[in-house]
Amino acid sequence: MDNHDEKAVGRRALLANIGVAAVAGLAASAASAQSATQTSPARGNEFEPRRHSLDTWMGELAGDHRVFIDSSTQQGGGSAVWYASNILNAHEESYEGSAADYAMIVCFRHMSTPYGFDDVIWAKYGNVFMRNADPAPSTNPMRTPGPSNGQNSLNTLIEKGVQFAVCGRATRRFAMGIAQATGATADDVYAELSSGLISNARLVPAGVLSATRAQEYQYSLLYAE
Repeated sequence: MDNHDEKAVGRRALLANIGVAAVAGLAASAASAQSATQTSPARGNEFEPRRHSLDTWMGELAGDHRVFIDSSTQQGGGSAVWYASNILNAHEESYEGSAADYAMIVCFRHMSTPYGFDDVIWAKYGNVFMRNADPAPSTNPMRTPGPSNGQNSLNTLIEKGVQFAVCGRATRRFAMGIAQATGATADDVYAELSSGLISNARLVPAGVLSATRAQEYQYSLLYAE
């Protein structure tokens, strides 16, 4: 073999070695990428939301199923009551279950907030809550069963253990409006509204916040329109 042939063989060997190294590098990179893909979900599953004492009641409700029904309009508040009733009735009829199987929270916030107040509050401020109604209701309208379902009412849901979250920020806003109309102080009206909640209800800092925290407690979120 002459010098020229030796150089040609050497170049081929060098190129072959480079090719092997490149393939090995690509394989190592692919393995590394696959490893990263496999471990990323594990890192994600390690996320634990921070708990706050104001939210722990959500985790203490008994039930095999958890659902949070959110509403923010007057119409949506009525739909939320209807949805809650339909869920429980369907579960009882088709799954041979009971209302006790559910940890259920209905949220009244923004313009549906007044549905979280009892009849004493509505008798006094119903004309403020429902300004376009003639005559203005003197009792909580959601206590009256819906036309298509005799069990579609607050009273029935309360009897079945459904819980209610009433927006504190919206309550404060309604208190300010009532105070301006009556000459009372906003703080006094807020205290009155806060003490006049329906049964199974609690005032939460903000309904929108409770909707997000409920999901951290593994509640299914349903928005009522």
